[in-house]
Amino acid sequence: MADYCINVFLNQEQEKKLQDLGLGDNIKEIQGKRGVQVAMSEKDQKKLKKSFPDLEFSASNECVLPEQSQLTLLDIIFNVKSLDVMKFAITKLYNPLAGKALRSKVY
Repeated sequence: MADYCINVFLNQEQEKKLQDLGLGDNIKEIQGKRGVQVAMSEKDQKKLKKSFPDLEFSASNECVLPEQSQLTLLDIIFNVKSLDVMKFAITKLYNPLAGKALRSKVY
């Protein structure tokens, strides 16, 4: 089991697509909604916290990404046909400059 996970909530169409991909056994009830959990390492968690400063983790080390990022993660899951996608997904979700002021050099 991973140290942290992302809860990805699904609508009926997304749930059906996951079932068609053979990932239906990973769908479960999370906070009263249907969804899947995508495991991530502590290193990935730190990168997400930098990109999304308002991201909050529950006592069980779970979080929910903003809607657009969640859709990006779902697209990656659908393309890779696996929930083990964080090594690739973090490159799409992580913005190393998030929360930093832009600086410019004066010549």
